[in-house]
Amino acid sequence: MILVPVTYKGGIYRHDEIVDLIEDVGGYIIQKHFVAQEVVLQALVPRDDIELIRAVGKPLMGDITPASLVGTEIAVVTMSLEIHHLPHASCDVAEYIRRNGAKTNMVGLARGFGKRIAQLNDEERDVINEHDLALFMLGNFETCIEKKLPVLRRGIEVPIVVCGGPSKESLEKIIDPPVSGYVGNVGRFMHRTKESDEIEKLEEIVAEITRVLDIRREEIAKDPLSVSPARLMDIITEQIPDIEDVTSPTPITVQIAGLRIKLPYDMYAGMIRECEIENGITIGAVADVRPSRMRDYILITIKPFSDTNIVV
Repeated sequence: MILVPVTYKGGIYRHDEIVDLIEDVGGYIIQKHFVAQEVVLQALVPRDDIELIRAVGKPLMGDITPASLVGTEIAVVTMSLEIHHLPHASCDVAEYIRRNGAKTNMVGLARGFGKRIAQLNDEERDVINEHDLALFMLGNFETCIEKKLPVLRRGIEVPIVVCGGPSKESLEKIIDPPVSGYVGNVGRFMHRTKESDEIEKLEEIVAEITRVLDIRREEIAKDPLSVSPARLMDIITEQIPDIEDVTSPTPITVQIAGLRIKLPYDMYAGMIRECEIENGITIGAVADVRPSRMRDYILITIKPFSDTNIVV
């Protein structure tokens, strides 16, 4: 069964029927939120059942659309939190990525500005590496990007997509060694992205991120995970009731190969390791449970089949 990421939008009335249907066909609800009288569900559903969900949702004024980034967590890395690096470019990009299903976190570097003094500290590096992908929002000048990026990418192990003012061809020429993806003509700007050509550029960023993450998914498929992150999310929700008391919009954030759980590590890590998945197999047997560098959260990284000889 192949699960594909989708977004369902429809009326609140009888939306529980759609939720039950997605779960009955073997899908998973990644996130549910309400906007006025509308419900938005981000989910992973079997590819063969999309038309069934669409048919059931149509009388309820609902529709289901592909959402390529559902089930991913992306770090949007901006050079600083000062006004000339924030808010418009980075915030608009982060919001547009979020609309396509990803969970985004803004990482404003403490010393990312300036060609001579730019640097990345250990905490920033570790936080970025906890994500599925890092989107670097750089400036408008080739010489600045060429000088700064080798320092700022040092120690980053996740795929990197670079956005900058120069053209894509220029970025590919000045960045060595290459990164995973490039989007040109997106530098610093001091206005909201409202024009059609600007929206097209945001679509290009989403397409480039999707391309890079699809390559990573293909690599994971060669040595599949011992358990699906979405299934692990449901198991933790059922067996750790305190997750319901977390006020964050996403108490459990699903990643391509793991989860971020927004509970204190010292109190809950042991309980999570002992959660049973199936036939006595616990989370601790198929995943690494470790403290996150982001607040006091818990980070779970699922082991591949080659490490555990288990698929549940």
